[in-house]
Amino acid sequence: MTATTGALAGPGAATGQRVTTPTPARVLRRGLFWIAAALFLLTIGVISIGVAGSGTGGVTLSSTNPAPGGARAVAEVLRQHGVTVTATASLPQTIAAITDPADTTLFISDPDRYLTDEQFGTATTLARTVVLVDASFGQLRAVAPGVAQAGVVGASTLTADCALPAVTAAGTVSGGGVGYRVTDATLTTTSCLGSGDRVFSLVQVQNPGGDTLTLLGATDALTNDRVIENGNAALALTLLGAHRHLVWYLPTAADVGAADGASLASLTPGWVIPGMLLLAVTFLAAAVWRGRRLGPLVIERLPVTVRASETMLGRARLYERSSARLRALDSLRIGAIGRLGAQCGLPRIATVDEIVAGVAGLTGRQPGAVRRLLVDDIPNSDRDLVALSDALLVLEHDLARALQP
Repeated sequence: MTATTGALAGPGAATGQRVTTPTPARVLRRGLFWIAAALFLLTIGVISIGVAGSGTGGVTLSSTNPAPGGARAVAEVLRQHGVTVTATASLPQTIAAITDPADTTLFISDPDRYLTDEQFGTATTLARTVVLVDASFGQLRAVAPGVAQAGVVGASTLTADCALPAVTAAGTVSGGGVGYRVTDATLTTTSCLGSGDRVFSLVQVQNPGGDTLTLLGATDALTNDRVIENGNAALALTLLGAHRHLVWYLPTAADVGAADGASLASLTPGWVIPGMLLLAVTFLAAAVWRGRRLGPLVIERLPVTVRASETMLGRARLYERSSARLRALDSLRIGAIGRLGAQCGLPRIATVDEIVAGVAGLTGRQPGAVRRLLVDDIPNSDRDLVALSDALLVLEHDLARALQP
């Protein structure tokens, strides 16, 4: 009864149309394009993340970085030769790591310029042997005023041209990086790996106290992807493995502000806080002045009860206004079919054909006439609608009389 009765609920029952619920397969076919588009975008995102991750070089010249721009290969080989390599990331860590300045090599690389001139000068005095890589103009002014930076070296290969053991062991070194020029003839220096015009990629400065400061501009010789070229490995291992201890110091943001103690409050102008307080007071005053005033609470009795007769009359007026005679008759038929089936003792899942047969058998009417009344007849005017409605009432009364003992 439920399947056929549901078909009578709309005007499509008269034309033989049936409304079916979309199956999961149909819904899947409709959304197949969007599913494919989402999977495509997800694949592109995963590939992009993978490519971006694989292209990340990490920290340049870091002793723990295995990427092409790192220097983990040099650090691991030095460890295999008995050198203790300690990586530090701040000046206090570096001070704590150096316990024997005479037997320690301090490697410093600060490409991001985290250290101030004062901090840089302090760092270069922590060990007797210091290797400074890619020094800038300010760093040279702080630790080696008699040496100046001479720009980028264009030569691809540099040849040994001094008696320094590390350079002699290397023979040839990969070019690139920056070059240096000695401007103070009174300094005790050893200049190596020249590229012309008194520009050298390695300058070793001997201080009067016996300390050694090596300025290395050929940074490609230390990287993982270039260390096996030419004599780069011999230069790196000889230069950094001169002592039993090697402290690999790469300054980080932890060193910023450690010397001067500058804070946000000290850098903020004095008028900022009073100005913000004045704006806050002005906002509160404007809110009180222009804010909406709420009136007294309105008590509403809930819930509102609507009588069934009012609902019935409202639906009847809507049907009348839109001339929906068939829809109004279908509503009457659905109610009548349900009551007739219950009077016949049929279950709620009984079909209309079973109810028609039961009513016809009990009342003695023809099954075709009962079916036309309950399903097929279409009202063409208000008079037809009233007549069919009265016929439904008569059919229910006849069935009730037939069932009386």
